[in-house]
Amino acid sequence: MFTASVVLAALALTLAWPVPLILARAAWPARAPGTALVLWQSIALAGGLSMIGSLVLYGLIPFGGNLIEGGFEFVRHLFAGTLPPDANFSQMFALCLAALLTGHLLLSLLLTVVRSEKQRARHLSLVNLLSAPLEGNPGTRVLDHPSPVAYCLPGTTSSVTVLSEGLLTLLDESQLRAVIAHENAHLAQQHHLVLLAFKSWHSALPWFPIANRAETAVAVLVEMLADDQARRATDDRTLATAIALVGSGAATDPGAPELTWANRGEIEPGLVGPRVVRLLNPQHPLSSSARAVVLLAATALLVIPTVLLVLI
Repeated sequence: MFTASVVLAALALTLAWPVPLILARAAWPARAPGTALVLWQSIALAGGLSMIGSLVLYGLIPFGGNLIEGGFEFVRHLFAGTLPPDANFSQMFALCLAALLTGHLLLSLLLTVVRSEKQRARHLSLVNLLSAPLEGNPGTRVLDHPSPVAYCLPGTTSSVTVLSEGLLTLLDESQLRAVIAHENAHLAQQHHLVLLAFKSWHSALPWFPIANRAETAVAVLVEMLADDQARRATDDRTLATAIALVGSGAATDPGAPELTWANRGEIEPGLVGPRVVRLLNPQHPLSSSARAVVLLAATALLVIPTVLLVLI
């Protein structure tokens, strides 16, 4: 198991630093945001599995020749209050660290979900009190606010798209149609769940620069996916103009209402720029063969640590 532990540690280190840096700087994700999003999720899952798995395998070496045997033997020794004669401090520390890290990540995910749901429910209640339905657009409400704002509030039972009077005044009919299509795409494709996972990762490891980079990259990708859906409702230039108007107006207006982290893609300049450039300078989509290679790599990233854990 020592060899498998070393391989997993090397894989975890690779997925924690050079791979995310290379992917975050790459140009191809803008040509295939959905495929890139799958790869980012695979990197995060495989990195966490490899990191924890490496610690567990190393710690279980005195207890057996594989994960299952070592796990059962560890439980037996735990209840008996004993240790194998060849167990050392570093191995026990590795097991404790694996347990603490797993608990920390799961607790962070739970707290992020709970906080997000409370924030969404409170925000939704305020929106229902302070807004009115937009005629001809079910599930869309309008706030009486001069700042151009558009965002969505996803929910398990009900979801709503929120626009402002300032937005309705600023945009023409085709631009408004594109914005609504963009927000509806977020809701239909459940982008908030993906953002929630990476938000949790960043919250659990705020000192880890790659966690912040991954969260930002994923936020851009989900915005691009929603843009691609909105492109079916209008042309690229109209959509780009709407994005720029909404982004610049809301980001520079100090009176703009506070938005949840799940909606910041519409107002943060750092997330608006790449989308506008992508729409105004369209490139050919990534080829089917290239997409297949990326998806195969994403699958391999999940399979390799699983095989090392279970079969070796």
